Amino acid sequence: MKYRIAINGYGRIGRCLLRALKESPLTQSLAVVAINEPADIESIAYLTRFDSTHGRFFGSVETKGDKLIVDGAPIHISHARAPNGVDWGALGIDLLVEASGCYAQRRELEAFLEAGCPRLLLSHPGHDAADVDRTIVFGCNHATLNGSERLVSAASCTTNAVVPVLSLLAASFGIEQALLTTLHSVMNDQPLIDGYHHADLRRNRSAMQSIIPVATGLARGVERLMPELNGRVVAKSIRVPVPNVSAIDLVAALAHPATAEQINELLLQSARESRSGNFTCTDEPHASIDFNHSTYSAIVDTTQTRMSGSTLANLLIWFDNEWGFANRMLELADYWLSNASIAAKLPKQKY
Repeated sequence: MKYRIAINGYGRIGRCLLRALKESPLTQSLAVVAINEPADIESIAYLTRFDSTHGRFFGSVETKGDKLIVDGAPIHISHARAPNGVDWGALGIDLLVEASGCYAQRRELEAFLEAGCPRLLLSHPGHDAADVDRTIVFGCNHATLNGSERLVSAASCTTNAVVPVLSLLAASFGIEQALLTTLHSVMNDQPLIDGYHHADLRRNRSAMQSIIPVATGLARGVERLMPELNGRVVAKSIRVPVPNVSAIDLVAALAHPATAEQINELLLQSARESRSGNFTCTDEPHASIDFNHSTYSAIVDTTQTRMSGSTLANLLIWFDNEWGFANRMLELADYWLSNASIAAKLPKQKY
C-alpha cells in the first residue's frame, strides 16, 4: 500500500514533484493519483514527457480519457479553478500538495479541507504565520509535527536553502545580524520581452536580458523558523537571466569570533553527519549549471567562505530552486504521513 497524493497546480514545482518521485526511493511509499490543472490533458502529458530544464522523462506517459497514465499507473486529471472545484474526498487521497501558489490565506486554504482534502501541504509560505498550522523546513524542524496539523507549509526554496546554514552558525557562534541576497533564476511571473505583465514595474522587463531586483519575503520566512532572529534579518532578491539554479550570498555578523576555516569545518562536519538530503558542501570550482537537478536544498561552496575581521562572515550557498525543493516536499509528505504518531491517526488508503 502507498499513500495517495494529489497535486493542485501542475506548473514548475508540480511537475517536478511527479518527476522527482519517480527518481526517488519514496516511490515505494507515495503515489500521485490525481492532478488538478486548468490546462488541457494533452499539454499536461506533453510537459510531463519533455522538460527544457530537467530533460526528457524516460518513463511512459499516455492519456486515456480524463486519465494521465504514467508508467502504467492512472492519474485522475481535473481542471477546476477554485479550491472547492474538486471533490477531494471522493478521490480517497491522504494528502494534497497545493503547488499553484495562488492560495496563501487560511480562509482560502480551508476551502480545500471543506471539499474533502484531509491534509494540505503548501509549496509556498502562508501569507501570515497563523494561516497554516506549521511551517516546516525538512531536516530542521520536521520532528515538531505532532499529527494534529491539517495545513502545513514547506516554506520556500530559499528558506529551505538558508535556514540549515543559519541554524548551524547560530548554534556555534551566535548571530547578531544577517543580510541575505538571493540571486534567483527567472520565474514565470516575468515576461520574455518587455510588456504589461506585473504591478511590480521591474517585472515588466525582459527576464532574459537584465538582472532585476524584486521583492522577497525571505527575511520573514527565516524569522518564522528562527524566532530568535526576529528583527535581525534583512533580505533582498535579484533575478538573474538563467532558467534554473539559484544562490544565496549570506552575510552574518557573528556574536563570537570565528575563522573561515572554523566555519567550513563546522559545515563539513554537519554535512558528513546529516541523515537528510537537505545540506552538503563542495570545494570544487563550480558554476551554477553544475547544480541543475541537484536534490540538495543547500550546497555551501566552501571556497567562497570569507571573513572580514573576526566576526563578519560571508558564505555562498547554491541550490536548485526547483528540484531540491521538490525533493524536500516529498520527504516532508512522507514523514508527515508515515510518522508513527501521525499514522495512527491517518491510516493508509489502499492503492
